[in-house]
Amino acid sequence: MTDRDSLVPTLTGLLIDVVWWLENCGDEEVDPDSAVKMMESAGWVLLQLPSDQRERLFLHVIADLGEAEQGPARRDFLESFPFAIGMVEDQES
Repeated sequence: MTDRDSLVPTLTGLLIDVVWWLENCGDEEVDPDSAVKMMESAGWVLLQLPSDQRERLFLHVIADLGEAEQGPARRDFLESFPFAIGMVEDQES
């Protein structure tokens, strides 16, 4: 995959949607322990990408999604996501 491949933003958006849902669903929808395991697993897989791929393919796509997002809560989620899963060390303000 290249950084111009349309599959990258599509899959990144899908992953963000799943994590957003897990983060925001109620305990009656998904067991909280299962939700945490799934989010940790997603973060672990992303951290296995080589750093240049994380930067070029993933972090840039998340930034683009955040800029395009109309909802303030979801925009904040997108902006904090790389920091929350450990892809970056400092959360930009």
